[in-house]
Amino acid sequence: MTTTPVPLVLAGARGHGRWHLDNIRRLSAKGLVRLAGICELNPLTGDEIPDGLGTPAQSADFGALLDTTGARTAVICTPIPTHTELALAAAERGVHFLLEKPPAPSFAEYRRMADAVAAAGVACRIGFQSLGSHAVPAIRELIAQGAIGEVTGAGGAGAWARDEAYYRRAPWAGRRRLNGADVVDGVLTNPLAHTTATALAVLGATRAEDVTGVETELWRANAIEADDTSCVRVTTARGPVTVAATLCAEHPGEPYVMVHGSSGRITFWYKQDRVLLQRAGHGPEEFQHGRTDLLENLVAQVTAGAEPLVTPADTGAFMRVVEAVRTAPDPRPLPADAWRADTRAHRRVVPGIDGLVAAAADTLSLYSELGARWALPQEATLG
Repeated sequence: MTTTPVPLVLAGARGHGRWHLDNIRRLSAKGLVRLAGICELNPLTGDEIPDGLGTPAQSADFGALLDTTGARTAVICTPIPTHTELALAAAERGVHFLLEKPPAPSFAEYRRMADAVAAAGVACRIGFQSLGSHAVPAIRELIAQGAIGEVTGAGGAGAWARDEAYYRRAPWAGRRRLNGADVVDGVLTNPLAHTTATALAVLGATRAEDVTGVETELWRANAIEADDTSCVRVTTARGPVTVAATLCAEHPGEPYVMVHGSSGRITFWYKQDRVLLQRAGHGPEEFQHGRTDLLENLVAQVTAGAEPLVTPADTGAFMRVVEAVRTAPDPRPLPADAWRADTRAHRRVVPGIDGLVAAAADTLSLYSELGARWALPQEATLG
């Protein structure tokens, strides 16, 4: 066990990377890590680096930065199409790393990354922070105890709103492909990817082999290439998992997953680590859980042999969904009368979508099965 801070390089320090900078500052204050380098195409200014992180080296060359800083760990928070190559650069240098979600834009790229991690013997976390919630094993234990009877499936619901600027934040935003490379920046695979991954995880269906089929219904209200209003139904060894999501909500709310049983159900608001148990013959019970930070868990594994959380293998089922979305027909534009422009918020809204998202999670049905006049069933695939 080491008692000195572990040198770390952050690749991608703007956008969501700012969250990682703050988290690194927290861990640095605890003496766990030292920010040795920042990889950005344009160097950060002094004002962009939080107090307490010193003056880290900066470079646009990730591999060279790992070499010159002697980093033992890294955080990769860069555009989706760059994930695999940067992960391989870390692995071949024996650097342990946290890779932001989605881990890759295709199943083949995911396998390249996962195989390289295994061959190099490095520790890797995939940045599904919700899977570090202590609620996930607690829900699995409730299921194992028969708290809600026989499990009949799980649903996920995410109703968020994103303005037009969200799709202009980067060249790859809202794209399925860019310059011939897969991106797959759809609502289920990136902004609300946690809903998809968490719904699979609470059933314990996390590995690629747990998935035997995926049905997709991909739609878009915005003038983008990828989907912004979609649903999937995943056939797993542990039951069906239906996830519905939109970035065009009328009234955005907290995303959640719901496990259905023959005598009750469990609802998990994963951003809040809050669980509601409802079962026959009992009053509702609510639980608040803690959470293990994934970067802290990575450092603890590297320095003290802690049990790893959210490894590449733990996201194989999610990547089956990504692959099904990637290979599905391109998302269909919603009819012009199915959405309206909110000029004040500079965004598009799909009337009634909040209720459809909730109903999909509640009944494990797809939009087309819920009577949405614009929804047509699409193809099922292994993914």
